[in-house]
Amino acid sequence: MSLGQVTVGNPAISCRIVALRIAVCLTSLIMGSAAQAKFAVCNQTFDVVNVALGQFERGAFETNGWWTIGPNQCANVIDTPLTARYIYVFAQDVFGREILTGSVSMCVAPDRFTIREETQCLTRGYLEARFHEVDTLRTERWTLFLYPPP
Repeated sequence: MSLGQVTVGNPAISCRIVALRIAVCLTSLIMGSAAQAKFAVCNQTFDVVNVALGQFERGAFETNGWWTIGPNQCANVIDTPLTARYIYVFAQDVFGREILTGSVSMCVAPDRFTIREETQCLTRGYLEARFHEVDTLRTERWTLFLYPPP
């Protein structure tokens, strides 16, 4: 007998099959939630924003971008459990206005990028941006909300 068939003749078997189906559904829901974002960015502004991330990995800083996030939308930018305590975020709207900046200089590029090392951006052909440091307090999940600048 497959899981897709239910025999009406024996109520005990029918109940077991229903219970098994419920268990399979619950397991898939639990496994699905394990794939949820571990670092999400939610755009609470009125414009589309582009987001770049930086973090210390394998002995050096690495920046990645861009995630484009619409107004009142969220993007899952890191989908594995966080291992770094600090995540660095830079965000600008589609007009180039900075939405979130900080004091940590790192490299970005105009198009999609992954850049290793945060120094000498201009001499290596990249742009320099000032990233905001987010202290995740060593949690495995974090959501950052972007608000319009004052």
